[in-house]
Amino acid sequence: MFDRLRPVTGTNVPSSRRTEAYDRDLSLDFAKGALIVLVIVGHLIQYVIYRDDAFWYSPYYKSIYMFHMPLFMAISGYLSARSLLQKPFTRAASDRAKQLLLPMLFWWVIMETAKLAALGRATSLTSGLLEFVDDLAGTYWFIWATFISYLLIKISTRLTRRSWVITGSAILVALAPLTFSISPLIRFTYPFFCFGFLLAQSRERWTSALRHHKQVLIVFLLIVTCVCFLAWGKSTYVYNNLGVIHDFPSTKDVLVMFVGSAAASAVAIELLLQCWRFGHLNRMARFIAVELGQATLLLYLVQGTVFRLMDFIQFGELWDLTTRVIIAGVLGAAIIAIALTIRSLVRGVPYLSQLVLGMPPRSGLPQAKPAMN
Repeated sequence: MFDRLRPVTGTNVPSSRRTEAYDRDLSLDFAKGALIVLVIVGHLIQYVIYRDDAFWYSPYYKSIYMFHMPLFMAISGYLSARSLLQKPFTRAASDRAKQLLLPMLFWWVIMETAKLAALGRATSLTSGLLEFVDDLAGTYWFIWATFISYLLIKISTRLTRRSWVITGSAILVALAPLTFSISPLIRFTYPFFCFGFLLAQSRERWTSALRHHKQVLIVFLLIVTCVCFLAWGKSTYVYNNLGVIHDFPSTKDVLVMFVGSAAASAVAIELLLQCWRFGHLNRMARFIAVELGQATLLLYLVQGTVFRLMDFIQFGELWDLTTRVIIAGVLGAAIIAIALTIRSLVRGVPYLSQLVLGMPPRSGLPQAKPAMN
């Protein structure tokens, strides 16, 4: 399971763009590309195909949401390990803010401008400010979760017994009874970021320990995933249970949520790595890895902006299922096409590339990779 992941520690100073392209682990780019497509598909199920609470009971929606964001967060933690260990705190925080928060603010301004143009002003200054804050937090919650997780791990790396401290923080954050705003989502995904970081530090040890038991472990995790899938319901999603334990049913929901997401994430990454291993020469696989996997931050921001705006649009109530599926497919393809077009237009433009993509133009010095990019 871990033997196909490249170690991310150590010095990596590419001498050219071509060298960096060969050095980059495209298997993880393929996994990220597939995951961002699933993010878009999940939102299409929610916003286009259903547009009511019935999406909570969709087996397709459930299959995606059991693992896509937890696995995304684990990969982010894994890829962030080098910068977390090598950079001083101030520089690490500043670089990550420019990579994640700056483009998020850019797309948030675009979204709010579009809302004001279409819907007019809020009824009061207070409600307008609250709505702005809710849009900034709720629409791009995964960016905030990644950034906060990065800072927490960076603080933990400065302490002794680093691995124990990080493991303890993952447990404490997951169990903290915080329910305001997007805190439940951060509490849910933070342990997966921790696991990704710890895996990057001890990959060889994990690989050696599991080498002779890998197939048995995969079968076990697949069984756990299937059991949790059957037990998964509307109250199992973190959006609904808020990750809080207060009685036996909530304990069951939170336990199924964490265990099911962990098992499903492990099965999913193994499946994705196997797909890349056997299909890495295929054009579609390389498109997913090179074009989508290396533009996940932009794709996440564009799709988040589009789907938040769709909250304010009434449409499709009289459409049949076939029409909804067709519209969903067209919209999903349009989101990807628009994002990739924007990327190709601005990625070589100084400052604009940083502002829109979170990617400064390449230079002779190595640049840190954004956690999602």
